[in-house]
Amino acid sequence: MAERSKHLADFHIAGMRFWDGALAIDKLKPGKKLDLVAEPDNPHDSNAVAIYRKGIKLGYIPRDSNAFIAQLLFFGHKDVVECRVLCVNPEAEPWNQVRVGLYMTDKTGKNPRQ
Repeated sequence: MAERSKHLADFHIAGMRFWDGALAIDKLKPGKKLDLVAEPDNPHDSNAVAIYRKGIKLGYIPRDSNAFIAQLLFFGHKDVVECRVLCVNPEAEPWNQVRVGLYMTDKTGKNPRQ
């Protein structure tokens, strides 16, 4: 049976303490979609993919998980991948506060129940 989306990976957002994650953490709830932005000119990692919520930069996809997603975004396939909040723990250390999942989404428009 077809699925509406396919899990690709999950991880804690990298670099939360260096960006503005603290400004948005109270608005992050499980299931909320986040925006992904490729940063091919990033001086530290040409595969860098930033994670945003309503224009606030939260951090990045960790370096060991970003290459495939960076390529999808670079070649214009932003509409086939989603980033969603899985869990939030404001009391944890910044690098463990927000766990997100990446999903390949179904763009065929077919109902998987048919």
